[in-house]
Amino acid sequence: MPNFYVNKNTQANGDNEVHRTDGQNCPTPAETWNRVDLGWHSDCHGAVTAAKRMGYNANGCYYCANACHTS
Repeated sequence: MPNFYVNKNTQANGDNEVHRTDGQNCPTPAETWNRVDLGWHSDCHGAVTAAKRMGYNANGCYYCANACHTS
């Protein structure tokens, strides 16, 4: 089960990307000071839900959480 985080920086489209901490296939991971840990989840869907509960407009990273990437 992978560990996930949400990037604190909001993208131009208003999203905060959710990433895997192992950076699998991710060319642009957030710096450690710019992350909020979401914990371990069986897939990105649980991590995106957790980030949304924290108030982020969460969306999966195209590269490392593609199943949850919608915009």
